[in-house]
Order: sequence, then C-alpha cells, then structure tokens
Amino acid sequence: MPGSSRLAISLPQLSSLRRARPALSRKQQLLYAIDALKHILLLLFVLRYTRKALLQLRGYGVVGTIKGGYKSIYRNIYALFLRLPFVNARVRADVDKAILELETKLVPSGPGVTSYTTLPPTGWSADQVRSELSRLGSMKHTRWEDGRVSGAVYHGGDELSTLQAEAFKQFGVSNPIHPDVFPGVRKMEAEIVAMSLSLFHAPAGDEGGAGVTTSGGTESILMAILAARQKAYHERSVREPEMILPETAHTAFRKAGEYFGIKVHLIDCPASNNYRVHIPSIRRLINSNTILLVGSAPNFPHGIVDDITALSRLAVKYALPLHVDCCLGSFVIPFLAKAGFPTPDFDFRVPGVTSISVDTHKYGFAPKGNSVVLYRSKALRRYQYYVCPDWSGGVYASPSMAGSRPGALIAGCWASLMKMGEDGYLDTCLKIVGARQKIEDAVRGNDSLRRSLVVIGKPLVSVVAFKANEKASQEYRVDIYDVADAMSQRGWHLNALQDPPAMHVAVTLPIVAAVDDMIRDLEAVVEQCRGNASETKGDAAALYGVAGALPDKRIVRELAGGFLDTLYKTS
Repeated sequence: MPGSSRLAISLPQLSSLRRARPALSRKQQLLYAIDALKHILLLLFVLRYTRKALLQLRGYGVVGTIKGGYKSIYRNIYALFLRLPFVNARVRADVDKAILELETKLVPSGPGVTSYTTLPPTGWSADQVRSELSRLGSMKHTRWEDGRVSGAVYHGGDELSTLQAEAFKQFGVSNPIHPDVFPGVRKMEAEIVAMSLSLFHAPAGDEGGAGVTTSGGTESILMAILAARQKAYHERSVREPEMILPETAHTAFRKAGEYFGIKVHLIDCPASNNYRVHIPSIRRLINSNTILLVGSAPNFPHGIVDDITALSRLAVKYALPLHVDCCLGSFVIPFLAKAGFPTPDFDFRVPGVTSISVDTHKYGFAPKGNSVVLYRSKALRRYQYYVCPDWSGGVYASPSMAGSRPGALIAGCWASLMKMGEDGYLDTCLKIVGARQKIEDAVRGNDSLRRSLVVIGKPLVSVVAFKANEKASQEYRVDIYDVADAMSQRGWHLNALQDPPAMHVAVTLPIVAAVDDMIRDLEAVVEQCRGNASETKGDAAALYGVAGALPDKRIVRELAGGFLDTLYKTS
C-alpha cells in the first residue's frame, strides 16, 4: 500500500532522528548557555557603567557632568589641533627655545666652569674637596640667608645647624634597617614618633597612636594613602578605589593616585567659602569605592585650614579614614593656642581624623629629608608595612617605601627636637605667625597695597597669599605675575600660584628679620606695575600665563619635563 510503503520508508529515518536528538539537544543547550552568558556579561557591563554614570550624576550633578564633558571634548579637540603638523612644529620650536633658556639659566657654563662627569683618575686630597665644596656653596643664588626666599629653607639658626652636623658625623654610617647594629638610631626614631604623637594628641594605650618616620611630606602622604587603600581592599574588598580631596590639597595626593591606581576627585574651594573645601560636594561623591577623605591644615597655596570638624563628621558617618595634611603647619600649628593666636580644630582630638602627615624638616627645623606619618591606631599603621616572608635572602620587612634609610638624618631630627623644646617652638610660632600677620595686615590695610591686591581667604598659620584686586579701577589694576617677576628682579623668590592667579609668602625665620624690607619692596613694585601690563613677560608671567590659557596641558607637561631633564645636565 502506498501509505504503508511511506511508513516503512520513514521508520529508519525516524530511528536516526531519535538517535541524533540527544546530540542536537546538547549542542542547543551549549548554544543556549553561551547565549545566556553573553546576555549576563552584557547586563553586568551595562549595570557597571550605569552605576558609574549614576555615581557621576550624583557626585557632580547634571550641570557639573555636562560641564565636565564639555571641557573634556574641548580639551581633546584642542589636543588634536596641536598635533597638526604646522602647529606642532611651531609649538615644538617654542618649547625647545624655552627649555634652552632654562638650561642657560640653570646649568653653569663658560670660562672657569669645570664639569666632572667621570671619576678622577687619582682621588683628591681632603683640602681639594673642601675647596671645591666651598666654591659650589658660594655659587650665585637667591639669598635665602637674608630672608629673601619664601619657604624652601626652614633654617633654625647656625647653632642648631652645627649641632645637626655633629649628629650627622656621629651617625653617618648608621642605617635603621639594622636595629641590632644601630640601637641608638632605633631609639631616637621611636622617640621622634612618640613626641610627634604627643604633640598632635594621639590616643594612648597599646593599640593607640602609632607612626613612622619618612623622607619627607610626599612619602608621608603616599604612606597614609597606601594604608587607606590596603585597609579598604582587605576589609571591604574595594577593587576600584577613589579618594576625595580639596583642589588645594598638596599635589602629592594626585601623585599617589597615579602611583597606586586610585581615582582622584578634586573638590572646589570657592571664594564664597573662604577658599576652604566645599563639604556638600564631598558628601555627594562618597560611595562604596571611597577609601579616604582629605583635609589640609593648612594648604600650601593659600595657607587656609580646611573645615576638619565637618570632614570628621562625614568620615565618622560613612566609616571612612580622614587624613589631615599638616606637613606645612608642622611644628607651628600645634602651638597657635599657647601663642594666643586663633586655633582651628585639626588633630587627633577631632574624632574622625585617622592619620596626619607632619614635616619635621619644615618648622621642626630638622635636616632636610625628615617627616613623620601618624596614625590613630597601630592597626592602621600595619597596612603600610611591606613584608616578604619567603624571599631567598631571608624574611624581609620594611615600615615604609625605603629599605635602607639614613640614620644620620634621624639623629639630626632627634637633636633638633630636643634642642628646640616646647619653649623654642612656641617662640618661633610667635615670630613666624606674627610676621605672616604683619604681611597680611599690610596688604589689607596699607592704602598703597589694598587698592591693588586682595588677601586670599583667612590664613591662620605661616602662609599668606594674595591676588590682584579684580574690582580695582584701571589706574590701580595690576597683573599679579608682573608683580611676582618685579619682586624677583629685586632679589625676592616668592611663589607664583594659579587658579586663581596669585602669589604667596611662606614665612620662615630668615623672613621674620626681613619682613619690613619685603613689605617696602612690595609697595614699590605694586606702584610700578599699576596700569602697566609688561610687554616683556618674566618667568612667572610667561609660564603661568601660558599654563592658565591652555585647555590642554601637554605643552606645560613638556616644559616641566624639560625642566626636570635640565636638573641632570652637567654642561
């Protein structure tokens, strides 16, 4: 029958299909699984970037996000413009010219200048070395000895320098990596940390305050941030760390972000808030990836102390570490109250503060290469330690970045703290803050200055910054960078700032003796610069004028890189 014939023909086919079905089904299942995995990965990708977008909108708002996007697009377009062959050639020529001028200024040349680029065939006599050292020390330089340099040299006097040299001579070969070989250095280092903890009111007890000495403020800041990152990693599994800091915070925080892979949020310090960090902006940016909040006491640019109490409330509420950078305030800010000056809240007495960086080589007057990083607890300090238990050279452990460290600098620091004592630091606080106040009062109250200059914010410690008075009439208007350059021509080395264009004075003990001369020269310079925008720009006007005008900072980076290269040129 036709029907049965068709059925007979189909039976083998049906049997074959039944045998093939499980294999086909497994293939389908694999395809379905792969397809599902693709959808899951796509969903995770979308969720991740949706979350990032929402955090961006929450942190910066719609307007802030749009502004940030516009700046980024504008910056990228400008960068593309700079890459055009004819533009790039002109920029390259200008950069090379500027770097050559730097080399001419910084690298000695000409008759009588000898560069030593290889070892002498025969070692010099001690007298030859001393003679060359004397010649190098007498090279033409800005006279910091006469109080003509802002910051840079924190000199505690000739007697203290002699004492430090004696300490260096006695402990020149010492290295705290070997505490059994150099027990005296270990003892001095521990005491430096203990004295600093006491000065900044760290908690006492077995698990109370702790600290480590470092090579300077940058290393102290790096260590505090590393500890915060490691704490967040181990305790909260944070893989994409972020930290929030004032835009005026020391650039070492940005360096740490680049070194340690931490996203940095910079918060405005508006004039309406006396140039202190805007707390509501910080609150909006806090999220599960935040590892650290930052405040300055005071900041470097303007000498302003951030609202550490308000930052502390945020740190406590969200269970986050709060680092206070006291590198510049160092051994002045703890003595403000005893000296009778207005005193902000800034140290471990503020409950949310978990770490503080303090430069003993600034107003502690220790030799350069000294700082401490302090922690509220020993547990937090342990997060900055490096330990390698399985190295073939033995178990290796170090408390900070360096392995070997100069014990001589530790000895010089200890000698400085013991020689100065509380009474010595109180006396220097009175002199330094008094001189800063004198400069501030002159700018605010002197009729020849206040029409043209404006003090930035309310400085409390050793730094006073001022900018051009934007509301001044044409006859009293000045370019602040012209003022900085004119002061340089009179032998003063003051710090030029940007955003806003300004200059500052970080008062040191040498400046205390020269403060009247500085004010007198500032009056003369402002009078000279009024209504006269200089056609030929000096170093500050040229550099900061260009830096402020360029949306893409690549040229500034090139110039800065050229400057750093120049530091290592011998001829």
